[in-house]
Amino acid sequence: MGKHGFSLEKKVKRIAACAGAVVFFSMSANLLITWLGLGGFGAILESNAESLAFWSAIDAESLAFEHYVSTSMPEDRKRFLETRENTQACLEALPFDYQKVGEERYAWIWSIRNMYDTYEKELEIFEHTERQEPEYVERLYRIYRVQTYMKDRAGQLEQMTVKDGNEEYEKNRFLFSMLPAVGILWGAGVLWMVWQLSRTVRRKIVEPVVMLAGEAERIGKNDFSGPELKETGEDEIGLLIRSFNKMKAATKGYIEALKENHEKERQLEAVRLQMLKSQINPHFLFNTLNMIAGTAQIEDAAATEKMIHALSRLFRYNLKSAASVMPLERELRVVQDYMYLQQMRFGKRIQYFTDCSPETLEILVPSFMLQPLVENAVKHGLSTRSKGGKILVRSWKDKQRLWISVADTGEGMESEKLEAIKRALTEGDEQGTGIGVGNIYRRIHTMYRDGEMFLYSRRGCGTVVQLVFTPEHYKDCLLYTSPSPRDA
Repeated sequence: MGKHGFSLEKKVKRIAACAGAVVFFSMSANLLITWLGLGGFGAILESNAESLAFWSAIDAESLAFEHYVSTSMPEDRKRFLETRENTQACLEALPFDYQKVGEERYAWIWSIRNMYDTYEKELEIFEHTERQEPEYVERLYRIYRVQTYMKDRAGQLEQMTVKDGNEEYEKNRFLFSMLPAVGILWGAGVLWMVWQLSRTVRRKIVEPVVMLAGEAERIGKNDFSGPELKETGEDEIGLLIRSFNKMKAATKGYIEALKENHEKERQLEAVRLQMLKSQINPHFLFNTLNMIAGTAQIEDAAATEKMIHALSRLFRYNLKSAASVMPLERELRVVQDYMYLQQMRFGKRIQYFTDCSPETLEILVPSFMLQPLVENAVKHGLSTRSKGGKILVRSWKDKQRLWISVADTGEGMESEKLEAIKRALTEGDEQGTGIGVGNIYRRIHTMYRDGEMFLYSRRGCGTVVQLVFTPEHYKDCLLYTSPSPRDA
């Protein structure tokens, strides 16, 4: 970094080294205190425990032997043998180190070991003596005497061990009393060092990062009113803060420009929609009016009234609907009125069918979307065919996405013309697509984040136009308002 500061990497390394040193010295001090405090005292307690364990074991063995002799039951013999094994283990555990236990205890333990060897030999002889033999009682009482003698010796060994432990404790009592104070002082020092480290980390790293996070959260809520962040130094965090301030200023300007462009685009789309709604084919209107006039002369008034009502509903929806989205069911009613008039014109040459899932009828879709597609199918696909054809409008949901399909069995298109129309749609060339289809393509992509339009066609087989989008991804600011009964 610069001349006046260390890099963030060096700062982190220094802090980590200090933390490691604190941990190392803390562990070393704890180990030293533990070794000094518990090492000697633990040895005293261990010796006492070993002597007491042997004393308790030989006492338990003598009781088990006495019970076995009185009952001669196999389970009592088993219990006696278990106590013997425990006594042997406790005897082996007694410290038999001259340098460790001293002369007096060493001699005492040696005497107990020899005595127990003699005791085991007497037991082996007793095991092979029958109750009716004259020597049985004498050998039994000999064993009792040996057990009593060993218990006395074990008790004296315990007293001797306790006495030695007391003397050792008195010798090191001052050291033991100082260990807690040393531990407290060292702990206080460690706490002070940890506090200094945490203070450094908080001031050098945590506070700048928290400041950056808070400002980023504010910007995420589209709030750019906060002041510029203050630089903290010449390290990477200082560089990050300076870059963040520049990004904030650039993003604020970009969003303002984007809002301005979005508003212009929204207004342009509204104008295009109104242009589309105002487009009425004069030839279609002329023929329709002539047909209604001729029908009035030769048919009943009821048929004429029905045609006039269909035409009026179509015009009313075309001219008075100001909403960006409408329920799909209302779009289908508009198409139904349009096809009624076309069928009155072309007769049975043109057939119209729908296959719409009930769950899709209430979904809001772009207004005036289906009628231009159906009109294109009639005008470019079926009207020129002498035998006519069929138009099928379908709608269904695939997970969260809505699919709408307008298919006809008309003339269709060559693959070259189809590709040219697709290119014109992506490039926004209305001369290559027509105002109606191009407008619908742009509205689908503008109003929905995942909006798509697919075209399929084959010469002599017909054309299919598919619209797909997720209704919940609607981005337009104009909301649907339910029409009045007069406009329905």
